[in-house]
Amino acid sequence: MSATGRDSRTGDALETRGEDAALLPVRWRSRAEPLEPLAVAGEGPVAVALARRVLAEDDARLANWEGVAGRGLLVLLGASASLPWVDGAVYLGRDAAAPSLLLPCALAPDVAASLLERAFVVHAHGGGAKLAVLPASMCLVRMDAARPVSRVTLQAWLDTGTSGDTP
Repeated sequence: MSATGRDSRTGDALETRGEDAALLPVRWRSRAEPLEPLAVAGEGPVAVALARRVLAEDDARLANWEGVAGRGLLVLLGASASLPWVDGAVYLGRDAAAPSLLLPCALAPDVAASLLERAFVVHAHGGGAKLAVLPASMCLVRMDAARPVSRVTLQAWLDTGTSGDTP
């Protein structure tokens, strides 16, 4: 498991990438009924676009979001109607069968969501862990450290290069 860069002002994004994917082969299919979005995630250039989109908002709107960031990764939590739209972003929601996971709104795993949740929570070494699941990159992101979005911190994240493409 690899940890991304840590920034106490944005929250820590602990992520696991594809190196462990063979341990639990999961295929994803279109979800019959999309989940309500509770989060939006971007990786690489999409994370940069998401950060820029968020920075274009006023401070009152920023106050509605919490997030975590790591190298090449940004995940924001908020009410469905408040989440910013960014082309290529993954919108995540909660499946009642796996309440510890934020899953892609439009995709469902081919295994029971409760079993997937149990496996991912054990893998993340956290009994009460809240995890965002990004299937395209085979990435799990711990959301426990999500903090209110700060314009200064988000701009610093962009400026310091932690938004780079390499996780």
